[in-house]
Amino acid sequence: MPVTDDVTAPAPLDAALRGLCPRCGTPGLFATFLRFAERCRRCDLDYGSFNVGDGAAAFLILIVGAIISALAIVVELKWSPAFWVHILLWIPLTILLTVVSLRVAKGLLLALEYKNAAREGRIAEPD
Repeated sequence: MPVTDDVTAPAPLDAALRGLCPRCGTPGLFATFLRFAERCRRCDLDYGSFNVGDGAAAFLILIVGAIISALAIVVELKWSPAFWVHILLWIPLTILLTVVSLRVAKGLLLALEYKNAAREGRIAEPD
């Protein structure tokens, strides 16, 4: 079913957090926890045409890595726990933060690609 003109697109962050189609706002952006659906059930937007790739994971490695490193340094300097405490704290926390935030990051990149009409291999014409 095509989208009518009275449908307003959700904000990119809202689409990412709630798993909404960036064009019409229908839930169902993801087929599984981290895999996009083939297309929108309402407006038929093809999610496969967007190239999210590993961009979300690359950003998260830097962001989560910086957060975990800072926390590990603070814990070490303040309490000086045994090495096994660091392993029990930081490995699961790193995995949890990365996996949970990866869904939002992927959704946000797809929504921003849609909003900005970004496509791979296209160079903007000079003004």
